[in-house]
Amino acid sequence: MADIKPFAGLRAPEALAGKVASPPYDVISCAEAKAIVAENPMSFLRVIRPDIEFDDSIANLDERLFATGRNNLELFKEKGWLVADAKPAFYLYEQVMGEHRQIGLVAGASATEYRVGKIKRHEFTRPAKEMERTKHIQATGTNTGMVFLTYRAQASIDALVGQICQRPAVYDFVANDRVEHRLWLVDQDEEITELERLFADVPNLYVADGHHRTAAAEHVQTARQEQNGEHQGNEAYNYFLSVLIPHNQLLVMPYNRVVLDLAGKTKAEFLTALDEKFSVEKSDQKAPVAPLSFGMYLDKEWYQLKAKPKSFAADHITESLDASVLQNNLLAPILQIENPRTDPRVVFVGGIRGAAELERQADASGGAAFYLYATEIEQVMAVADAGEVMPPKSTWFEPKMLSGLVVRPLD
Repeated sequence: MADIKPFAGLRAPEALAGKVASPPYDVISCAEAKAIVAENPMSFLRVIRPDIEFDDSIANLDERLFATGRNNLELFKEKGWLVADAKPAFYLYEQVMGEHRQIGLVAGASATEYRVGKIKRHEFTRPAKEMERTKHIQATGTNTGMVFLTYRAQASIDALVGQICQRPAVYDFVANDRVEHRLWLVDQDEEITELERLFADVPNLYVADGHHRTAAAEHVQTARQEQNGEHQGNEAYNYFLSVLIPHNQLLVMPYNRVVLDLAGKTKAEFLTALDEKFSVEKSDQKAPVAPLSFGMYLDKEWYQLKAKPKSFAADHITESLDASVLQNNLLAPILQIENPRTDPRVVFVGGIRGAAELERQADASGGAAFYLYATEIEQVMAVADAGEVMPPKSTWFEPKMLSGLVVRPLD
């Protein structure tokens, strides 16, 4: 079952929602965040990116950062930029980006279910980043950013969500990301009960985006449970802020790669080395047209690479993923990228930025760019079901969830 809980969210008055809501903390740089806040002091970036108030020398785990985030959150409440809802509720969050539409249920998801594997992950996390998120939650006493969860679509849930969305939304605006954002308040007792009942029949949830926030929520639960001699299991810290979107509504884009040099090889040597594992043809096509093929940009020309049969373990759930095939057959053996998580010679480029950004970075560095075929969400869930993890930077989900649209207090 999926154990979800309503909560009395903190959110902006309707007229201020578009001003307060901000990009997530981890998709923009400090400089970009500073520029946004300079133009708009109501931006929730002041809470989730407190580093914008310090110079670049401050350490990521400096306690002053977390105190500043807490103080700014209190400021938002004092000024009425964030106001608590009167009673626990669910929320429906719709995003429309061009032709793509997705709508999810904003709820508290169970940290316990994450711990025992009912909420499944597909990525490793970094301890330092987990600690940074944990400290931020503890200092603010709030889940400030949504974890993006998915589940195998259920017709009964879709039907109820569609029914609720016939009512007027409490928010309806286009943000700077040019995405339409709408939010519905679900505070009728019978609808809350029915949503809880329907999700109880969902066998598993999957972390699509937000692995570090999820791990941090588990750390917070553990710490607060140890401090609470009367722990019951229903306290707010046992749950974390999430948006649950059915799998068939997700837009998964590729996570592309640029390698900044050819590892000492000439262009001719590099192309010759490719021939062992790939068929290589010059092409006007930039994006790959099928799984196990790759667009490659090299020396101002585009090529299509196709993995040769038997160059990878086709029956292995992770080794047959496009990102694994590229890493194991090209990046590691030919370009000497042994650990893509840490090697500074490889740059990851979200699919939303398109071929132009790949060309720009490859031209600037003299290296090569690789355009991957997007991973299917069914592949992500299959990897998680098998208890394995995806290769680094395998998926890029769009559109991104805004932060500060609704936040979840723990205290």
